[in-house]
Parts: sequence; C-alpha cells; structure tokens
Amino acid sequence: MFLAGCASVALWLYALCSYSGVNIENSRAPDEKRPSRCVRRRADGDVEECVRVLAEVHERDGYPMNWPSQPGEWLSGGPLLGSWVAELEGRLVGHISLSQGGEGDLAPMLWSERSGATRGMTAVVSRLFVAPQARGHRIGALLIGQAVEEARRRGLHPVLDVVASDAAAAALYERLGWDLMATVEQQWSPHQTVAIRCYAAPS
Repeated sequence: MFLAGCASVALWLYALCSYSGVNIENSRAPDEKRPSRCVRRRADGDVEECVRVLAEVHERDGYPMNWPSQPGEWLSGGPLLGSWVAELEGRLVGHISLSQGGEGDLAPMLWSERSGATRGMTAVVSRLFVAPQARGHRIGALLIGQAVEEARRRGLHPVLDVVASDAAAAALYERLGWDLMATVEQQWSPHQTVAIRCYAAPS
C-alpha cells in the first residue's frame, strides 16, 4: 500500500511536469541507478528529525526568515489537512504541509478575488523545505506534487505565499507551472515588512 502510494505520486507528478514542459528526468546514463525516493505521510516520530533538517535549511538559506521559538509546533500548528515527508535512500530529507487558509495568508484572498470562489475553496501549501545535501533529486517537486494531489482530491485549489527574497523557491514553483498572482508587502511586526509572492497552482 505504501509503495503503491509512492508510485501514484511519482506518476502524477510526471504527468504534471510533462504538461508544464518540465523534464523531471536527470541526464544520466541508461544503466545509472537512480537514488530511491519516496514521499509518505508525516508521523509523530518524524517531527524531531524534521526540526533538525529545518535547522540546516535555516542556517544555509535563511528559511524560515524568523526562526520559531518552538519549531516543532511551527511545523504542526494551524488547521492542517496533511503533512508529508520525503525520504532519499531511506533518510528523511524534506517536508511539506497543506492547510486551510488562516489569518495572514494572502494567496487565498487573491485567488478568491480572481476566481470568484470563496477562500474556503483553497488549500495553502506551506512548510516546504529540503535538506541541502539532498537537492538535485527533485525532492521539492515530489513534495509539491503530493500536496497538490491531496488538495485536488478534496476539491480545493492549491495556493501559496513565499517571501520574495527566496528566489530558489519561486523558481521551482514557476518551473512547475504555478502562476504568480501578485507580489505584495506584508507587515510581520512593527519593525519588519516583507515582500511576499503569491502563487496559484495551474488549473
């Protein structure tokens, strides 16, 4: 059942990327072995390792921009619809969450204004990160594919917000065909205003 689910995600993502003009295959010799990758539901016992990977990402890339005082709760808080982790050769290397839009989420509001649908018809993709040493294996694309598949299954349209300074994340979303709805400024605190890029998944 677990392997079948992973295969389903991989096939779905292949179709999406092919439609978007993205080649998910790395250039390699035909007989070169591809590292084993899989996406699965996050378990309670995964949180500690997720926090460790998140700390590596924060140190290297500055994500999240403001390190949370309780990173485990930051990963698990909010009205979650699901959270998943990615494994590479059996090692946890990535994470993503899907949730109902909450206060401060800009993308659901923009999608509602654009489509005429209510904000409740969206699902917010968030908490996406991949261990620095695992990049280059399309882990981020696999995780996004899983979150999008779950949103579609629920009849919801996937959207997300990302800080404008995170050029690598923005490039990934756009490579997968996500539509930039707007770039807006959001005040996170009395002394911090941040530019946010708001995306919607392709229809």
